[in-house]
Amino acid sequence: MAAGYMIGNITITDPETFAEYGKRVPETVAAFGGTYVVRGGTPEKIEGDYEPKRIVVLQFESVEKAKEWYNSEMYAPLKEMRMKASSGDLYFVEGV
Repeated sequence: MAAGYMIGNITITDPETFAEYGKRVPETVAAFGGTYVVRGGTPEKIEGDYEPKRIVVLQFESVEKAKEWYNSEMYAPLKEMRMKASSGDLYFVEGV
């Protein structure tokens, strides 16, 4: 089974609320066997027109497990918090 990833490009609109989200979310990721591969940092564009903001990459044992975490009751209140404190794009993708 291939690893599953959740990739996000996030623009923070409420830093204080997002900081609280950032403190609380790792526990939920770990509860579903996920780990952070990338969490923030400064992206350096080398080609193309895409303008990344805050990049996040989570790794799970499968895309199905990533979706289980994202749709879980445990993550639901934090998802709402993130949506109020940021905007952006999220993707599920299967690894190799």
